[in-house]
Amino acid sequence: MGAALTVNIGAASMARAEVLLRWLAARPEDVFLLTETSAGSGTTYLLEAFRRAGYAVVKTPDGGERGAALVSRIALAGPPLLLPEVSIPGRVAAAGLDTTPRTWFLSVYVPSRDRSADKTARKELFIASLLKAVAELPAEQRGHLVIGGDYNVIAAGHTPPYPGFLSFEYGLLDTLSAQGFIDAYDHCFPAGPHPHSWIGRTGAGYRYDYFHVGAALTGRISGCAYLHQTRELGLTDHAAVRLELDLGAVRLPCRNPAEPEEIALF
Repeated sequence: MGAALTVNIGAASMARAEVLLRWLAARPEDVFLLTETSAGSGTTYLLEAFRRAGYAVVKTPDGGERGAALVSRIALAGPPLLLPEVSIPGRVAAAGLDTTPRTWFLSVYVPSRDRSADKTARKELFIASLLKAVAELPAEQRGHLVIGGDYNVIAAGHTPPYPGFLSFEYGLLDTLSAQGFIDAYDHCFPAGPHPHSWIGRTGAGYRYDYFHVGAALTGRISGCAYLHQTRELGLTDHAAVRLELDLGAVRLPCRNPAEPEEIALF
């Protein structure tokens, strides 16, 4: 396996999904962790195009919620990994992949919030339940787990600092670190520069999108980068994040999902 990529697709409309599909189809990564999927036609089109092209697609039923999906040209090593204890199950999608060593990938889309008590409590419950679910995974899975997606939180040491975040939001990254997960970008660039993956209307930059890698895979991280082409091309308002991992892999015989499917004539 060469690399994985995570990107928030912003509940893509049909028109934007068509452009996103062409961009993703031209990418070299083996695994895509897509966040802010939706029940709309754009997400359906995107995921079905990958399925028809032979990719493995994992999408937890979301009940109309914004959610997450996993798309892989590496074969799944068994059924998708279920995390029903997560408070909003449709916001995670996980599976083991047929790599050497065996790895598990978890795509996650943490809810955003405003200042309302309801949305704050909803986000706090989701983060607590996600961290508990990850902590309770068997040690083998946890050590070989790759978590990626839009966490909708920043680190306590974020540059620039933003005072509006709450302790439970900082705690997501702190707890992952305490559980042995490595922030892939910080591992590759311990001295910076500090990346941003979402730029607000005022021009303020936030690092919301991440890859975290289980302790047993640390030595296999060979690169991590924030790709701003997705923002610059108008595909979404988030940068994508690319993670390079040195792993052996069994790949599926996929075709280009952006090309029309050939129909045999008899």
